Amino acid sequence: MSVLDIVHYGNPILKNPCKQFDSFSNIDTIIENMFDSMYEADGIGLAANQVGLDMQLFIVDISHTDEAEDVHVFINSSIVKSYDDEEFFQEGCLSLPGIALDVLRPKKLILKYQTPDQKWHEDKFEGLLARAIQHEIDHLNGVFIIDRVTKQEKSKYKNDLKSLASKSKQKMADSLKNKGLFL
Repeated sequence: MSVLDIVHYGNPILKNPCKQFDSFSNIDTIIENMFDSMYEADGIGLAANQVGLDMQLFIVDISHTDEAEDVHVFINSSIVKSYDDEEFFQEGCLSLPGIALDVLRPKKLILKYQTPDQKWHEDKFEGLLARAIQHEIDHLNGVFIIDRVTKQEKSKYKNDLKSLASKSKQKMADSLKNKGLFL
């Protein structure tokens, strides 16, 4: 088991779109480490950039909810279709600890994606799973839940966001110093 550090708001890797995933040689280890990290943080989804990896990969496990689901691994995914039926639902985020917001999202979508065996799929998802997929795809595109609410709602978390960004900057600086590099 290898738990990876979850990066927080303010880390630049979270604002840039992730690169296409094409190196499947160590995929099992990456996926296992991501699941360990997500479970350690009590999350239901985790995008690769949330653990510092610049790749189009995310995982979801909502099996602890009323929905009987398996764990899911999505690689190089894209939403093919979103349905008009939308709803607000409170979402939290492992990269925005302590912040939960009501986010409007479609209830259903069709997703094209690869699995670890490199096969392509196109499936329809709905409910909490569809919401988690959209949340993680947002991460891979550099979008936070805070970016999906009004300016007025976002302003309520201005101090929290500044604090998170400051802590992220300090953590990155400390990491560079430990590696013998300086900002």
